[in-house]
Amino acid sequence: MRHARRVVDLLNPASMLMPASNVIMQLSAPGVGYGVLESPVDSGNVYKHPFKRARTTGTYLAVATIGTDADRTMIRAAVDTAHRQVHSTAKSPVSYRAMDPKLQLWVAACLYRYYVDAHEFLYGPLDDESADAVYADARKLGTTLQVRDSMWPADRVAFDEYWKRSLDELAIDPPVREHLKGVAGFAFLPRPIRAVAGPLNLFATTGFLAPEFRAMMRLPWGAADERRFALLISGLRLADRVIPRRAWLAGYQLYLWDMRLRHRLGLKIV
Repeated sequence: MRHARRVVDLLNPASMLMPASNVIMQLSAPGVGYGVLESPVDSGNVYKHPFKRARTTGTYLAVATIGTDADRTMIRAAVDTAHRQVHSTAKSPVSYRAMDPKLQLWVAACLYRYYVDAHEFLYGPLDDESADAVYADARKLGTTLQVRDSMWPADRVAFDEYWKRSLDELAIDPPVREHLKGVAGFAFLPRPIRAVAGPLNLFATTGFLAPEFRAMMRLPWGAADERRFALLISGLRLADRVIPRRAWLAGYQLYLWDMRLRHRLGLKIV
């Protein structure tokens, strides 16, 4: 792992438990939070179409990280079609539009943190050479859509400064908070699955959140929780020794094949 060159090189078992925490980070930007909450695009609603929502997100990540230029053009056109329909109205608490490059930059920044955090929770910081290479690769997480190349912070120091500035603009209002608690607790899944997996995912989500996001979500966390979370991290670290590294890349490759097949068959890809 010391020679990671791409963001996908950082995928590990922690990645499977971190999506909800990353969604919370993304939606803590009010424009993103209310954009998701008020979106008229039902096909992207996780409560109505959870598996389709997961496939769309997975496909975007696969295209942005290991896809070709043609793949990125394809996903951009499909996502843009949906994003053009998402914008604030006179009744919206905040002004937003999903095509806003600044909002997309925040989402891309959170996605970059998703990959880096997955590694750091298990193994600590990357060496400088790998960290720089991964950061450069992460630029595509935003530029695949409307984020201009010049908008991506020039280096990791600039990114940290951008991140700290952005924290001052974040807020999670009660309606968005309830939506996100449901996401973390798998409220959109059938009752038997929700009853078994929901509490674990909510616990893991809370543990993976930085304190400032945990506070915005009003999620309690104490010393006992921290000890339990440390045990979970140890288990994930052990699982990473067993699961072949190529398995993660294979999962992304399946998303690419699925998207390309859907495109050839004239089916919607998002």
